[in-house]
Amino acid sequence: MLTREFVLTFREAAPYINAYRGKTFVLALGGESLLDGDFSSMAQDINLLVSLGVRIVLVHGIRPQIEALLKRHGMARLFHRDRRVTDAATMDIVKQAAGATRHDVEARLSMGMPHSPMHGAHLRVAGGNFVTAQPLGVLDGVDMQYTGQVRRVDAAAIRQRLDCGELVLLTPVGYSLTGESFNLTMEELATHVAIALKAEKLIYVVEGRGVVERDGQLISSLTAQQAEEMLQSGSLPEDVAAYLPYCIRATRDGIPRAHLISRHQDGALLLEHFTRGGNGTMIARDPLVRVRHASIEDVGDILALIQPLEEQGILVRRSRERLEVEIGEYAVLEHDGKIYGCVAMHPFPEADTAELACLAVSPEKRDGGFGEMLLRHVEYQARARGLQSLFVLTTQTSHWFVERGFAEADKSSLPLARQQFYNFQRRSKVFVKQL
Repeated sequence: MLTREFVLTFREAAPYINAYRGKTFVLALGGESLLDGDFSSMAQDINLLVSLGVRIVLVHGIRPQIEALLKRHGMARLFHRDRRVTDAATMDIVKQAAGATRHDVEARLSMGMPHSPMHGAHLRVAGGNFVTAQPLGVLDGVDMQYTGQVRRVDAAAIRQRLDCGELVLLTPVGYSLTGESFNLTMEELATHVAIALKAEKLIYVVEGRGVVERDGQLISSLTAQQAEEMLQSGSLPEDVAAYLPYCIRATRDGIPRAHLISRHQDGALLLEHFTRGGNGTMIARDPLVRVRHASIEDVGDILALIQPLEEQGILVRRSRERLEVEIGEYAVLEHDGKIYGCVAMHPFPEADTAELACLAVSPEKRDGGFGEMLLRHVEYQARARGLQSLFVLTTQTSHWFVERGFAEADKSSLPLARQQFYNFQRRSKVFVKQL
């Protein structure tokens, strides 16, 4: 049983391994993650990602390390607008914290004990003056001194190191053209680097699980717009509220996905990116393409989409009246406000399954992956209802569904309520996908 579970899990991860090879991930973790034992296991997972061909830029924070050194030296801490005011003495502390923390991170990434996941990995870590900074200046009459902001990221130099198979490690200290050092925030640095590199993902490691509902239910995905609305509600945990604006900015500046994952869950980095359900919160840029629930106003557009397929015998004929009655079970795909696809999900909760029906995409958009988007929407809706499988009846598109994880089954596997309406004249084949 354990062997089969391993095989199924490995097969589930395979498409993601292929998709992420050669892609750039920017991973940002606060200094808290480096004060306990959590980072050792994450270092193993980072090593694994690099071995799978993922290009990793790791940005680490140093806030708690700075706080500890200030306390040890009996030095005052001063903040303005939630940013540390960094005078010359504090900047010396920042440099100490940055150097010591960087050495700790490199040490953890270099582990290669026998019988450990990192044995034989030989991960090389690169660093350098990749970030040009400038002073934040005077805010509300307060001179922020050596507190800085990112001016420029040398993306070409970072890519050269990544091209060599190295992990690039960045500390939140930037250097100016005048030869000065400036204290940066990890969040801002990671966002600038991700945008400059046109990274595939920006990942923040947080205290909690990610964005959660008021009842504690994890929200697995949000658009940037939805994330902004949740921020405005003021109900988010402090760390999530701090990181979410950077996720929103990154996705709106071209990063396809930003993620919040827990630093306390072992394997969170792998679970979020190599399993269908994930285990954190993903924030995606607001798309021109979106799938939404259909309304009665969409019936005309749906009829126009499905009529050619009905005439070809690919879809069963549906009357306007039937569509209007069942419209609550339909979804439509819009591109820039125009409907180009539709799909229906008819649930059979007594059998823990649902029927995927009436999947149609406009001919000029069939090469755009819109069919897959509609399929993923139905799969998500079925999982949200706690259903275990999807089934589809088709006469001419069996290969399309097989290529997307469906397996042929006997019509006796259909729910009894659906078997009663099976059309023996069409002799549709039945395909089932486990969720």
